[in-house]
Amino acid sequence: MIEQLRNTFKGKRVFLTGHTGFKGAWLLQILNWLGADVKGYALAPEQTIDLYNEIDGDKLCYSSVIADIRDLHTLQGELVRFEPHFVFHLAAQALVRPSYEYPVDTFSINTLGTAHVLEAVRSLKSPCVALMITTDKVYENPERGTAFKEDDKLGGHDPYSASKAAAEIVISSYIKSFFNPEDYASHQKAIASVRAGNVIGGGDRSADRIVPDIVRALEFDEKVTLRNPQSVRPWQHVLEPLGAYLLLASKMQDDPLKYSSAYNFGPEISDEKTVEELTQIFLSVFDKPEAYTTQTKNNGVHEANLLMLDSSKAKNILGWQPKLNAATAIRWTAEWYANRQQSAAEKCMKQIEHYFS
Repeated sequence: MIEQLRNTFKGKRVFLTGHTGFKGAWLLQILNWLGADVKGYALAPEQTIDLYNEIDGDKLCYSSVIADIRDLHTLQGELVRFEPHFVFHLAAQALVRPSYEYPVDTFSINTLGTAHVLEAVRSLKSPCVALMITTDKVYENPERGTAFKEDDKLGGHDPYSASKAAAEIVISSYIKSFFNPEDYASHQKAIASVRAGNVIGGGDRSADRIVPDIVRALEFDEKVTLRNPQSVRPWQHVLEPLGAYLLLASKMQDDPLKYSSAYNFGPEISDEKTVEELTQIFLSVFDKPEAYTTQTKNNGVHEANLLMLDSSKAKNILGWQPKLNAATAIRWTAEWYANRQQSAAEKCMKQIEHYFS
């Protein structure tokens, strides 16, 4: 897999939105390791201490543009001048609970922002592979215990989920209207949407996510409070979907007609873990398995209790398989935070090399 990806990305120009975020910072390191020239486009990191700054992300970029994807003029100019071979669109308002507080911003960033990226790609005169990263929460979820397939109905109860489902409709519209794979010879743009679940990994310091909440509690020697301890999520290490995105982009470059569509990238359905089980495994690495409490009363904000993805399409068409089970993903994440001897960049690269080997 390493040789395939190096052959694809070495010396290629990659336009990466959201490069200052958690997933973006990990992907930036991988692309740099593969030999790509990365132009990042994102807002400045929200916190002084965050993964992008810890890895000195500016030095990993061919150039880093601090700007808003809602600014179509700037985005379009930066992307078109760079003439990327690949675009990875990760920039988003990525949290459910803040979407209740800032619903208009959430729709503007996630839905209109996606349209802006696609419009910028449409302005390119050169061939390009573009992956639009959405989420597992794009599906209408009656919580019946069935895993979602790519052609299941889209929907969203909370503004975050709805904004991402709306983004999927925008992506589909652009593909049908401007980037039909059957007409690739004329437009030369290969577009796909990719849906992954609750990603965990070292360096995530976002507010209102379970792993950063646990880490903050450990730092202050407090107990973490679990809002929804029995909620089931498709936990996966951040390297799982990122590796899948890169594999898909490589295949899309080789055969855009065959591979340009929507894909789920989730863990095995049988490998489910509740929020409480994740917490117990994580805390065991720190020898504090009981350092948590559960919240019993409803906080009035709707969050799904059950969410699973069916990734059989990715397995059958791409030959992709998850490499890490949930317990291993959780331990890798906890060990990243527990390791105080190495720098953030060293810890990330150690896991990147291990994963891709």
